[in-house]
Amino acid sequence: MDYLPYRFTTPTGDAISFEFRLHPETGSATRVHQLLDRILEVVNHEIALLGETRNGDLLQALAMAIAVRTEMIPADPELTRGLARDVLEQALRSLQTATHDAPTAGHA
Repeated sequence: MDYLPYRFTTPTGDAISFEFRLHPETGSATRVHQLLDRILEVVNHEIALLGETRNGDLLQALAMAIAVRTEMIPADPELTRGLARDVLEQALRSLQTATHDAPTAGHA
């Protein structure tokens, strides 16, 4: 099974590292990485513009975006919904091994 190593630095400076297991139907790990970078960049930009946003609101919007994109796929709905469920559950399982590196703080 192929994995996608991914490291993201949050707007507060925390770095989080993941090993995302890729679904067998993944066409390009590089494209997945590029899209993930862009999605997170846009989400963080919009939150900065909109101001305080609850985590639940953000997760709800992202879940709805997955549902919309899933429905847009011109294929058997049972198949596409199963795929969406599989990739989401697989991504969430990656949280079990994610590592956090907080920025160092102190006085020089």
